[in-house]
Amino acid sequence: MSPTPPWPAQELGPTLVVSLNGSRDAADGAAVPMSPDDLVEAALAAVDAGAREVLVHPRTPCGRESLSPRVVGPLLEALGNAGIGAGARTLPDAAGPGEAGRVAVSVGAGAGAGAGLGAGAEPDHGGWPARVRSWTVLPDRAVVRFAEPGARELAEALLERGVAVDAEVAVGAEARPGGLPGPLARFLAWPVRDPARVRLVAELSCADPGPAAELLRRLPPVPVVLFGREAAAWPVLRLAARYGTGARIGIGDVLHLPDGRAARSNAELVAAAARARGVTTAGNR
Repeated sequence: MSPTPPWPAQELGPTLVVSLNGSRDAADGAAVPMSPDDLVEAALAAVDAGAREVLVHPRTPCGRESLSPRVVGPLLEALGNAGIGAGARTLPDAAGPGEAGRVAVSVGAGAGAGAGLGAGAEPDHGGWPARVRSWTVLPDRAVVRFAEPGARELAEALLERGVAVDAEVAVGAEARPGGLPGPLARFLAWPVRDPARVRLVAELSCADPGPAAELLRRLPPVPVVLFGREAAAWPVLRLAARYGTGARIGIGDVLHLPDGRAARSNAELVAAAARARGVTTAGNR
């Protein structure tokens, strides 16, 4: 039997998010999509393999993450023209955040949002809300790392623009005995006025369900996506299947398949994730 989720099960869905690039660059290998054309091609292949949401980190031609409307807008338009995001590529068995059967697109917002490795998009925290307000093309969602200064202000600016928020926090590695990790505490202290458009994206450092479950019991009624990086990616994905939460996988988080082989593409990782989730779910029945 599947374990009882420590959060409201009716608020969750089996979303599989693909993180196309994250903080990766060309030095990480040929599997990392770099150009807008490469990202669109990778997104389409990942959706065909089973992804139901696409997370992308917009980059300048020189490879730097950016929140500039001149960078974010053209990439979102290219994805939309391919049927991802506002382009409403229909799926018979999936639901997007606002329209049934639509593949949602989210962007990483902030300094290396969703990357967890050094400074990324915009080091000026105070300028993030202004950047968001200058966007001329909007994603469905945006990842906001609550470990960074100005996260609440950025999240509020996104919600004001009609962009749903993925509040990313690390759970496990930063936890203190009897207490909450700093980013999670900051998220819980944020008065979420629109829980239908806020989701918790929890990075787990390992697949130990005990500490994670105890922390996640304290959540407001928002959906949850669990993910891990590198060695934690596949154990956490299987844990997410056990709990029935959303999960995230992709080149942005892990470069290797469950058997240790180097992944050739995001689509290969997504296909492996779909198989792993199916086996885990069947084993819980």
